[in-house]
Amino acid sequence: MIEYKNLENLRLAIIIRNEYYKDGIEFFTNEQDSQQLGYMSRQKDYSILPHCHNIVPREVHLTQEVLYIKKGKVRVDFYDNEKKYAFSSILYKGDVILLADGGHGFKMIEDSEIIEIKQGPYCGEEDKVRFTSILEDQIIIQ
Repeated sequence: MIEYKNLENLRLAIIIRNEYYKDGIEFFTNEQDSQQLGYMSRQKDYSILPHCHNIVPREVHLTQEVLYIKKGKVRVDFYDNEKKYAFSSILYKGDVILLADGGHGFKMIEDSEIIEIKQGPYCGEEDKVRFTSILEDQIIIQ
């Protein structure tokens, strides 16, 4: 299952649930998005020709992250670009999420292991603004 997490015209995230399956290849982002997210299923003996990627100058204006939940159960809290809480979702072992826009915070519901992929180079604390989390009794799960 694919879930697009939107708030009005803002794409906050794309979640690929662990049970998602489709033959072939599918991308869930647009060609102009600075982080591309796709899924590929190929049969045994299928080959992808060896290739290199060309050096192509790109401008990245917003850090986007992809998280793979290797183990556990994680709540992700979504915020708009003004730091206003929107809603939350639960991620499970095997799920993948692209955090595309807005703000986000996390709560580990179980012991968890997460693999994170994002654009670089990393700019340290220049790269983000931290703010106060939503209160537990105000959480809305979607």
